[in-house]
Amino acid sequence: MQEDFLHYLWKHKKFQTGALQTTNKETVVIKAVGDHNHNSGPDFFNAKLHIGDQLWAGNVEIHIKSSDWYVHRHETDANYDNVILHVVWEHDTEVFRKDNSAIPTLVLKPYVPLEAISAYQAIFTRSQKWINCENDIEKVDSFVVNNWLEGLYFERLERKANTIALSLEQNKNNWEAVLFQLLCKNFGLKVNGDAFYSLAKSIDFSVFRKHQNNLPSLEALLFGQANLLSADGQDPYFLDLQQEYRFIKQKFGLQTQSVVPMQFFRLRPPNFPTIRLSQLAQVYVKNKNVFSQVIEAKTIEAFYDLFDVETSVYWESHYTFNNPSKKSKKKVTKAFVDLLLINTIIPIKFSYSKFLGKESDDELTALISAIPSEKNSIVTKFGSLKVNSKTALHSQAVLQLKSEYCDKNKCLHCAIGNVLINRRI
Repeated sequence: MQEDFLHYLWKHKKFQTGALQTTNKETVVIKAVGDHNHNSGPDFFNAKLHIGDQLWAGNVEIHIKSSDWYVHRHETDANYDNVILHVVWEHDTEVFRKDNSAIPTLVLKPYVPLEAISAYQAIFTRSQKWINCENDIEKVDSFVVNNWLEGLYFERLERKANTIALSLEQNKNNWEAVLFQLLCKNFGLKVNGDAFYSLAKSIDFSVFRKHQNNLPSLEALLFGQANLLSADGQDPYFLDLQQEYRFIKQKFGLQTQSVVPMQFFRLRPPNFPTIRLSQLAQVYVKNKNVFSQVIEAKTIEAFYDLFDVETSVYWESHYTFNNPSKKSKKKVTKAFVDLLLINTIIPIKFSYSKFLGKESDDELTALISAIPSEKNSIVTKFGSLKVNSKTALHSQAVLQLKSEYCDKNKCLHCAIGNVLINRRI
């Protein structure tokens, strides 16, 4: 038995409410179950209950056992002074507020129908399942699933927005600097994401901005901070970058101790950090005010144009310094721009709209829905369960569903789980 299930029973009144009594034989009549609190403090605020002959307004706390009140030290917490009813599954001790006044206790177990318990057990007691409802999820109406997935996508955006808000505070409300750091991280992809992010944070954006009009200087700055210019070499381009970087490093007092080493191992050559850093430099040489352009762009085509760049000439015939390779153009692909949109552009547009107090849901829904679904093991597995991802909105939503609900057994907070449990009761 989990407290979440008791919260669900209380919130939706999935129990016999006609003849409720406290452990002291006082009648309980529910006028309002209260507002479910998902933060610290009592579980339900502003409940209204008739207990005996008295109408009470206050909070409700729910536990598996009465003694959990003391396990959680609620008797010492003033936030629980306004609890008017303690709802439990098993009663094993009397409970008191901080002022030693007794709290009425309702044991819920005798009033819960067996069907509700069976429905709960059917969801939560299956072993060796990828997700609890994998045998039943395809029975849920597609309208419910799609609405839930859209909500999950924006829930995921909210989580990303919280991270961006912290970065904005660290960068003293400089949105351009925040975008640069996030773009840099995503240009590093999964393998070098942390390394690229540490590189971006090692450079004050004002220093980066001073070199934005000069591609060789910008590449020298990025490659130097990435510790990719420290080796020996005879290649003229490499030597020029080394010399330029020494000048920049001394002038601005740059340090590289905090920069995570770049990885080349097990990467396809087009994803080598050298190639991605050169492409990133080109983005900023081509577009002088990237943040403004990101905010103003509305369509996926506009973003494809914004990031329509390739490497500098040197990298057309190299993947690493001092090692020539067959000449080829190395452009940023549309698939790569899609990843930037999913992981950086749309989250920062969402965050900026929140910052301004503006509504952007429709615009962002249209944008994310224009991007094809991501391909990964979680998306594929949900597809086998008939939850198909047609767009990136769906693929992002099922990632949120799996990590924040399925993996944490939060079926009772899930629209799909609620439908399946209600169907059994």
